[in-house]
Amino acid sequence: MNRLDSETRAQVISCLIEGCSIRSTVRMTGVAMKTVMRVLVEVGEVCTDYQGRVFRNLSTRRLQLDEMWAWIYCKEKNRTEEIAKTHPDSGDVWLWVAMDADTKLVPSWMLGQRDTVTATAFVSDLASRLSNRVQITTDGHRPYLEAVENAFGMEVDYSILQKIYGSVLENETRYSPAKCIGIDVRHVSGSPDPKHICTSHVERQNWTVRTKMRRYTRLSNGFSRKLRNHAAATALNYFAYNFIQIHSTLRTSPAMAAGVTNRLWDAKDLVTLWESFEYEQKKVA
Repeated sequence: MNRLDSETRAQVISCLIEGCSIRSTVRMTGVAMKTVMRVLVEVGEVCTDYQGRVFRNLSTRRLQLDEMWAWIYCKEKNRTEEIAKTHPDSGDVWLWVAMDADTKLVPSWMLGQRDTVTATAFVSDLASRLSNRVQITTDGHRPYLEAVENAFGMEVDYSILQKIYGSVLENETRYSPAKCIGIDVRHVSGSPDPKHICTSHVERQNWTVRTKMRRYTRLSNGFSRKLRNHAAATALNYFAYNFIQIHSTLRTSPAMAAGVTNRLWDAKDLVTLWESFEYEQKKVA
């Protein structure tokens, strides 16, 4: 089997990082579609492994948590028994995200259902990456209550911020967002600083995800046919966000702001990381 050279690999990865679709990446690079998909999956798994290893003992002080909806192969309402047999991962999938409000780092994310089981696994993973007490803000999604208590106990400053939306006016279309008319803040545990009870940073980051990843863009036909592909694309997106792209407010990458790395990465660095991962796998084999 022919192997792409490092330069071509970097070109493919650069296209995917910039939000290009698989087909547009094929047109711009001249690489076959199956090869582009293989690059996405392999480098995405490397991104998952690397970020899982380096995001440890983080001195984060304030975290904001949220979820985003997407779907695999078909939406849950269109999932039939026949589709379930041939595509067991099909249906709705939720992306759980944690964001450091200060450094803008995304230290943990998880794909799953919007239930207590996934919430517990997600928050437990997040807690294992921290080195000190933190302040957490979430929306009013009930599974967070049990998940935060199980992972942190009373060693956390936790608040819920629930936005209150007005009713949609008669002449507005269903695509117009309802107007936020107020907020309801609830202190759950500890002593959270009222000035930092906020979910705006993670919600703004969600907008970035929807812009960079067609799989999360509303009212579009971008989706993954397999959960593995979806997970790889998500991991690559967050690697680019954390290590490669300069945050407009920080003037540096979130990983540099958090002290995880001392330099700005690029696509060629990611290729080098990927190739070293391949080399280590060959040595084990």
